[in-house]
Amino acid sequence: MALRHFGSPGGIYKRFEPCFEKHFTIVPYETFTSDQKNLADWVEVVFVWSGALKVDRVLMRSLPNLKVVVNGGVGVDHLDIPMINSFGVKVCNTPHVVDNATADIGMGLMLASARNIIEGHHYSLTHNNKVLPESLLGVDISGATLGIIGMGRIGYKVARRAQGFDMKILYHNRSRKKEEEEKAVGATYCAKMEDLLQKSDFVMLVVNLSPATQKLIGAKELAMMKPTSTLINICRGHVIDQDALVDALQRRVIRAAALDVTYPEPLPMGHPLASLPNVIILPHMGTHSIETTQFIVEKMVTNALAVLGGTHPPDEVKV
Repeated sequence: MALRHFGSPGGIYKRFEPCFEKHFTIVPYETFTSDQKNLADWVEVVFVWSGALKVDRVLMRSLPNLKVVVNGGVGVDHLDIPMINSFGVKVCNTPHVVDNATADIGMGLMLASARNIIEGHHYSLTHNNKVLPESLLGVDISGATLGIIGMGRIGYKVARRAQGFDMKILYHNRSRKKEEEEKAVGATYCAKMEDLLQKSDFVMLVVNLSPATQKLIGAKELAMMKPTSTLINICRGHVIDQDALVDALQRRVIRAAALDVTYPEPLPMGHPLASLPNVIILPHMGTHSIETTQFIVEKMVTNALAVLGGTHPPDEVKV
């Protein structure tokens, strides 16, 4: 049976399409919208890539034979899961496969910000001086204190990497890790997030987005941080009060920020955050590697086939 899939405009990169084509006939979203009458009954799976496709009630009503919506990535805050479930449709994501790539990007952001790597690159292309300016002086991460807010799988992998830099590791989490897990990475638990903020040279955010973590870091929390500290966000943009961050960076309340995520994404041209010299902004590319994307695609296919085969999918998201 030909199973049809459609994804967001732009969709999956072509190099990964063969993985889908083994099992599905691919129908890009723009093709579907132009011939919805003939295609709607065939669609049993919707693959959502990068959150660009809006899965709303209008779309759901147009797909009478839809069985599952599969999201490429862990975060599903862009999907109304109860609404989708109300149509008898399951929702799946792709957890666990993004952990290493996300932890890597966190370390990369920390290194780039601490050592002014991007500024150094631009300077080498625009100057012919042997003497480096004082403005390129960075700060060491070796021996510095890293505070990790959110010690789940990714946060723990960040701690393991930071241990290799002889960093002192603090963490704040809803629940404390087992003693042997703490000892394995040399991490110290902070029951109060305030203690972590006050003591850390680098603060890395690795929490899930929820009502409890919306604007978790605002003006009050930024004021608790050291003026020499750096804030790094590799989870979701809405975890930070972005207006408060702009103000803190402008007034040098903290040294710098390094962000893989913002809101909105991408930031509008001319956004005040993008104009600051002490911030690094990436286009949410924490999982953007060949190997990790291949794992994501394979997991998407596995979940879709499980639902269509009448078995329980390994990564169903329930609320």
